[in-house]
Amino acid sequence: MEEKGRKRILVVEDNEQNREVVSRMLELGGFETFCAPDAESGIDEVKKRRPDLVLMDIQLPGLDGLAAVRMLRQAPETRDVKIVALTAYAMNGDRERMIAGGCDDYLAKPIRYRELIAKIRALLGE
Repeated sequence: MEEKGRKRILVVEDNEQNREVVSRMLELGGFETFCAPDAESGIDEVKKRRPDLVLMDIQLPGLDGLAAVRMLRQAPETRDVKIVALTAYAMNGDRERMIAGGCDDYLAKPIRYRELIAKIRALLGE
């Protein structure tokens, strides 16, 4: 259920436990959340529900997260949505690769609550 005034965040993550943990963190941070288990349904959710921000897992089955980001950036109705890459990749240059791939920012797993909330609030201008 949508609540007035709360920013809406879509979590695209194939691992159910990770989806639940991230969703709980976001809800504790005052955000409304909804989820998608793969890139294709994530793209559909962005088009249908217009979230303020998307947390996009990069390693997804089928269509990967960066391919989904490229598709969202190409469509006029979704090109401006804020997207943060969620990834187990934590090597030098990975952040730059995610930004070059169309993401607004990057978070390495495991996700830390304070970093997650601070990054989202900064991207949403809060």
